[in-house]
Amino acid sequence: PFDKYSDVRQEMVELIESIDCPIRYHHHEVGMSSQQEIETEMIEFKTVTNKMLFIKDIIREVALANGLTATLMAKPLYNEAGNGMHFHIQLRKDGKNIFYKKGGYADLSDEALYFIGGILKHGRSLTAFTNASTNSFKRLIPGFEAPTKLFFGLANRSAAIRIPKYATDSETKRIEFRTGDASCNGYLATSALIMAGLDGIKNKIMPTKENGYGPFDDNVFKWSEEKQAGLRSVPTSLEEALKALKDDHEYLFAGDVFNEELINSWITEKTKEVIALSKRPHPFEMSMYYNV
Repeated sequence: PFDKYSDVRQEMVELIESIDCPIRYHHHEVGMSSQQEIETEMIEFKTVTNKMLFIKDIIREVALANGLTATLMAKPLYNEAGNGMHFHIQLRKDGKNIFYKKGGYADLSDEALYFIGGILKHGRSLTAFTNASTNSFKRLIPGFEAPTKLFFGLANRSAAIRIPKYATDSETKRIEFRTGDASCNGYLATSALIMAGLDGIKNKIMPTKENGYGPFDDNVFKWSEEKQAGLRSVPTSLEEALKALKDDHEYLFAGDVFNEELINSWITEKTKEVIALSKRPHPFEMSMYYNV
């Protein structure tokens, strides 16, 4: 009875499904009364990025038609749960899901583990594409189901890569990259994620506890600070993410998917956003420093 926007979400869902984009479910989220979630079913890579743009437009238009406004920004409200955009990934070859192998950890194949290893190894540079705003990194803090550590685990919401517990067979087995948000350019973010994963397969990057990648199935934020220090962290700012991309981007050049000009241009343009924000007084500075 308190989910007062369910009819608005349903209207959005019906329009999204009309563009041949099936919806798995929609519901109220854990944040304040206006936070919502709509989750699609798996969609082929060659069409998913276009549909990401259509979905954003539908959400905004339906909100306006109902006298509301919608934002997908990562952290619109202080001390409330932010808005992520989770990427569910499954790799198929000759019609077969190559991520599934019965008997291993979470029934994952070696190829799936290598793919995870590639994403986690390049995770810091990936955030320059998957978390492409200065606001993105205000979401990536402990305590709000936002992953800040680069590891994987089964049904673990504190992990950068979660293995959904409900995906248990050869058709549904997949991984879920939870760090990203809707500020990303979907074409670049999805391509970069796949390139990182394929680099993991090519170089057989096995994620292990020795290098801090897991698997860990418990809430790492309940660990001691000393133990948490052994895990690699995502960047804490867009500036830090762009520095990571500058230092680690060779994996993106395989098959000429990315090139040096694109990387340099992205870093240059996004750095302008970092500088623009850093030079402007923040409203909260008034309460902190007005009476100095």
